[in-house]
Amino acid sequence: MPISPITTNKKTDKYMGHFLPITLEEVKRLGWEQVDVVLVTGDAYVDHPSFGTAVIGRTLEAAGYRVAIIPQPNWRDDLRDFRKFGAPRLFFGVTSGAMDSMVNHYTAARRLRHDDAYTPGGQFGFRPDRATYVYTRILKQIYPDVPVVIAGIEASMRRLAHYDYWDDKLFPSILIDTPADLLNYGMGERTTLKIAKLIESGEWRTESGELSEAVRGLPQVAFAVKNYELRVKSDIIELHSFEECQRSKRAEAENYQIIERESNKIECATLVQRHGNRLVVVNPPEPPMTTEEIDASFDLPYMRLPHPKYKKRGPIPAFEMIRWSVNTHRGCFGGCSFCTISAHQGKQIASRSEESILDEINLITQDPEFHGVLTDLGGPSANMWRMKGKNQELCRKCSRYSCSMPTMCKNLDSDHSAMIALLRKVSAHPKVKHLYVGSGIRCDLFSDKSYELRVKSGADASKKLITHNSELITDNSGWEYFREVVLHHTSGRLKVAPEHTSDAVLALMRKPSFSLFRETKRRFDEICKQTGLRYQLIPYFISSHPGCRLQDMAELALEMKRMGYRLEQIQDFTPTPMTLSTEMYYTGIDPTTMKPVYVATTPGDKADQRRLFFFYKPEMQRDIIQSLRRSGNAGYISRLFPGRR
Repeated sequence: MPISPITTNKKTDKYMGHFLPITLEEVKRLGWEQVDVVLVTGDAYVDHPSFGTAVIGRTLEAAGYRVAIIPQPNWRDDLRDFRKFGAPRLFFGVTSGAMDSMVNHYTAARRLRHDDAYTPGGQFGFRPDRATYVYTRILKQIYPDVPVVIAGIEASMRRLAHYDYWDDKLFPSILIDTPADLLNYGMGERTTLKIAKLIESGEWRTESGELSEAVRGLPQVAFAVKNYELRVKSDIIELHSFEECQRSKRAEAENYQIIERESNKIECATLVQRHGNRLVVVNPPEPPMTTEEIDASFDLPYMRLPHPKYKKRGPIPAFEMIRWSVNTHRGCFGGCSFCTISAHQGKQIASRSEESILDEINLITQDPEFHGVLTDLGGPSANMWRMKGKNQELCRKCSRYSCSMPTMCKNLDSDHSAMIALLRKVSAHPKVKHLYVGSGIRCDLFSDKSYELRVKSGADASKKLITHNSELITDNSGWEYFREVVLHHTSGRLKVAPEHTSDAVLALMRKPSFSLFRETKRRFDEICKQTGLRYQLIPYFISSHPGCRLQDMAELALEMKRMGYRLEQIQDFTPTPMTLSTEMYYTGIDPTTMKPVYVATTPGDKADQRRLFFFYKPEMQRDIIQSLRRSGNAGYISRLFPGRR
């Protein structure tokens, strides 16, 4: 049956496309007797390629399935939101939303937040703690026979035993704590379609109620079963059981070492972990998306707006932040210890074509509310677009955690020329007044060769730099890209993330030496001096990361004082599931080396470290001085606060 569009109001909305239905009235208007797939999410429904529920919904719709969405259902009342569409023909898909619900709800100090960027008006309280768990249990209570597939960041990062910072204990796989039938981890367009086709064909469960062999063989899924054939070790790796990890933090660290090594491979083993009398099985992922596949995902007919239902409730902050931005790729090979991007999106870069990117920009510029400013052109790291190994066969065998750390991989093609050309093409668009790069750049992708900026002699040298007309002689396209961003795609502040000043801490973070930031700032200042630009280079830092002691933070404060910084862009380390940093925090062991690591775990120790960011504030000085004395670091007092001891 053809799908009739749900049109928006001509007087209030800009497009005459259709949203996926979120109300029973909309479903009835379509003439549907039953929905094929119902997606339940902790976020408000924003029909945009940056929001996972919209992506999966549109992917299923394009394949001919009838899809409805239940955004932010009320889990406290009579559960009518969960019942409104009835049982779907195929399955329920459940996600907490774009963020882990606990990260969404709580600060690093475990204090409750007062807002929610994925809710209209930024209002708090429209999703429960551990939303995936809550939604799944409710659905299975109401519809015990309907398959429930969990997905999204919360499910992905909790697919095996993991440390939970908010309860301060080791949790089993989310598949053990919820009655979900299947877990689709990572970026799930391909797998979602395969799941839908298997359920539709009747190849879901055997007569005995077990998942079928076809389901068990799907890539990029995890499931919990009682019976599973453990084949040869080259094919399947059995991890330490959940119970072993509860008894031994070393066992948990050893598990993570294996999990990360396998997740870094293009071709990896199936992972199996015992939980009591059940086995959690994690199948290898799908291969990286091709350019044609990722283009197709981004080119789906999104409305690029929140559902009209939210108009009276105020803007959705997360949408407003990305509304005028364009995503160029998925994945990240940076390997930062504290980041979940590679674990969720993959280490390999899946890049959109230039044509697809430019088509999206054309679409954005047609919006009557667009005023000529694109806020970002990038991805997890803006300058990884199109980067990949020169010899893909070498990449297939590689298990390195990063292509740029601790040294640049010789097989990596880090040429930035295509990105420079793309920036200039977009800037030349007649309706684009300004193009900014807001997603951050990786300076460790630039050459280690000496940098030299030469401008042809002449009185108009600085003017030439600003207008693209200068002849710049450089030894590397990376630093040329950097100049391009500084000169033409910075709103006044360029953000970079050195994360710390201590090389020992940075090594545990898997970030380059702070000397790279010094070099970056030198070049930044040089460009600004030559051109008369009054721009700022803003560094991001993290306190209380494993390995960081109070003296490391005192050294950071001294470095910032020498460089004239008064920091604003900072954060206290928050342990989130399935990161190396979190494993170090929980176990006190670096899984890479199996050596012990110092960890600041008490609220007082973490607060002491965080305060040092604000050494320049008079109201902080007394507490900083007291903590330095108490910790045996009184020697820093006079250096930070001349005249004080």
